[in-house]
Amino acid sequence: MLLWLSEWLSRYFHFFHVFQYLTLRVILGAMTSLAIALLVGPSMIRRLSFYKVGQVVRNDGPQSHLSKAGTPTMGGTLILIAITLSTLLWTDLSNRYIWLTLLVMLGFGIIGWWDDYRKLILKDSRGLPGKKKYFFQSLLGFAAAIYLYCSATLPVETQLLIPFFKSVLLPLGPLFILLAYFVIVGTSNAVNLTDGLDGLAIMPAVTVAAALGIFAYATGNLNHANYLSIPYVPGAGELAVFCGAMVGAGLGFLWFNTYPAQIFMGDVGALSLGAALGLIAVIVRQELVLFLMGGIFVLETISVILQVASFKLTGKRIFRMAPIHHHFELKGWPEPRVIVRFWIITFVLVLCGLATLKLR
Repeated sequence: MLLWLSEWLSRYFHFFHVFQYLTLRVILGAMTSLAIALLVGPSMIRRLSFYKVGQVVRNDGPQSHLSKAGTPTMGGTLILIAITLSTLLWTDLSNRYIWLTLLVMLGFGIIGWWDDYRKLILKDSRGLPGKKKYFFQSLLGFAAAIYLYCSATLPVETQLLIPFFKSVLLPLGPLFILLAYFVIVGTSNAVNLTDGLDGLAIMPAVTVAAALGIFAYATGNLNHANYLSIPYVPGAGELAVFCGAMVGAGLGFLWFNTYPAQIFMGDVGALSLGAALGLIAVIVRQELVLFLMGGIFVLETISVILQVASFKLTGKRIFRMAPIHHHFELKGWPEPRVIVRFWIITFVLVLCGLATLKLR
């Protein structure tokens, strides 16, 4: 929106040409979403508290979590508002990738909101039944994957990039749809599983979003893509602004979500952020790098799968509790220690992911 306004104003005032620079709009997008989150956050917390939209804590979990009962949740709505407004203000609204990512993020956010609403407002402990939740996630995931496959104009847009190798691209054909679906839906649920401690999920999501913004910027620039030997995807660079908005909104939310949290993200935030990260990775052709950078999300998911499989097959549990962050809590690690150590691991993994840009 403001990009179009600056284009019109630049006809009369040369200064407004500066807003055409993608890097500046990334910074402005991050600052705008951060400001929105910080400004709207306190009133949202008060409103959620007034309506008693509070966290329900399991009795069989770590005892330290019992004090969290009643803490306002569904705070992911704050993140979605900040990202959406900032994106609409600073991105090129004629870009198809922007609209696709916005729609997928908001679509998964509605699924998460519906689940949270049933649990917290209607007092239905099941929330949205798992089969229904997965059905709607799959519907959105397949829709996005099919759209990307059918609208692809270059072969590289549906090929699998192998990190650390120059020009190793595997043609996927229709299998691209299946890959994209699993990345979008899988990342959405992985972030949701990670969202169990104060700030545990949001900081890795912010860090991965920042790295994907770098990939998007390079992928959408022909010169940078050729220099780095990565696929050139026209229009993907605009997603860097969206990633900047995710970073700003995430940091703004973390201001209130840091230990001890004043507000929780809920499914409305975790499912939508995960889906957006997965979709962006698919668009910029970095699915395998996302698997590396989001290692904490992967670890949390695998711990749940292993725990369930072990218990069903042998009747025994591998971990004291899954997801794995609860295992470390029950071993005696204070909550802040678990959180910060997982942040550090994510930071290292993101650096490894960024290293794939040059180590080829």
